[in-house]
Amino acid sequence: MPHITGEFDVTLATEALSATAAQSGLGRLSLDKRYHGPLEASGQGEMLSVRAGVAGSAGYVALERVEGSLDGLQGSFYLQHSGSMARGTPTLSVTVVPDTGTGQLQGLSGSLAIRIDAGKHYYDFTYEIVATQ
Repeated sequence: MPHITGEFDVTLATEALSATAAQSGLGRLSLDKRYHGPLEASGQGEMLSVRAGVAGSAGYVALERVEGSLDGLQGSFYLQHSGSMARGTPTLSVTVVPDTGTGQLQGLSGSLAIRIDAGKHYYDFTYEIVATQ
């Protein structure tokens, strides 16, 4: 399975919650990303988050549509994020939503890891593309 790595830039903006969720304690953010390197793409999405009463504990979920070029192949796909932090120890799962690949990315599956080093964001993406029937 191919493995690629590169940088990305992200802008987060606070968004209003629905009337139903307004009193829930959740936070809602929009995501605007630019991926650079073997994944040359833009990503837009929505995130829901919550902070626990214990310092350093929180959770978030997000969906993100990524569109552009992956190792020279054009198309789009969705990423599903699920992250938590337990008293400062993070866990994160970011996976391609099955059957969301379009164009030359039909049949795409994989997982993406995010790391932050010296204030810069990096991705490590392991993926495969299997011909669809």
